Amino acid sequence: MTIQAELTRITELFQLPFMQRALIGGMLTGLMGGLMGSFTILRQLSFFSDALGHSALLGIGIGLLLGLDPSWVLLPFAVIFALAVAYFLERTQLWTDALLNIVYSSSLAVGIILLSFRDEYQGGIGNLLFGDILAVRTSDLIFGSVLLGVCGLFLSLTLRSQILMTLNEPMAIARGVSVSFHRTAFIVLLSLVVGISIKAIGVLLVSAFVVIPACAARLLSRTFSNYVVLSAGLGALSAVVGMLISAAFNLPSGPSIVATQLAIFLTGMVLPRLRVLGHG
Repeated sequence: MTIQAELTRITELFQLPFMQRALIGGMLTGLMGGLMGSFTILRQLSFFSDALGHSALLGIGIGLLLGLDPSWVLLPFAVIFALAVAYFLERTQLWTDALLNIVYSSSLAVGIILLSFRDEYQGGIGNLLFGDILAVRTSDLIFGSVLLGVCGLFLSLTLRSQILMTLNEPMAIARGVSVSFHRTAFIVLLSLVVGISIKAIGVLLVSAFVVIPACAARLLSRTFSNYVVLSAGLGALSAVVGMLISAAFNLPSGPSIVATQLAIFLTGMVLPRLRVLGHG
């Protein structure tokens, strides 16, 4: 097959409605993950998205046992999970990573037990673990767009407080910032972003959308504002490029996007060194 024929095939493929929804869904997921991830990694909450992703199995198991659509149970469960984590962080003196490990390990264990009672769902475990971005519906895109707007509005209205909390929490407290409120609101929004992304990316890969673009942007940025914008941009860019690679080589879309994010991160590691060598 010639290059021109391959390009024609990919172009025709993305003219299909479900592929267009998948592309838009990937961009929304990338933007939200990068935007929230820029603050998440600096607050050392990177493990939170991974913990929520694995704990989502519990929410899905509960939904199936109740005879409900798991996708409708997942978002309320994500909010409850976030509020529980915020409560435990406030009430205990445990380290964040240790607390999250306890929560997600126990939730994962109970979730697997619940899923074992529903044998007919085992055929969908692959989609649950690695996602199915081609199954994104118009309603998912609408909710994702609204959530992206809410995240952007929240961070823009509370930007100074968010930056102060991220860089120096004791100073934020001294200046009268309601740290507990801002932390809880941020965690709830992050949980919704992770929750809506699980359908497209899957339980095992969802944390990559929050962590990798933000880490790559951290390597390439010199100011905080550029870092936040670049993190969101790299998240969206990796989704588009990953979808194109997936279509061109007939590869799974979620892993293709994460592999693209890894390539961008590695590029971010190499570029500063090349600049140093160029000036040397």
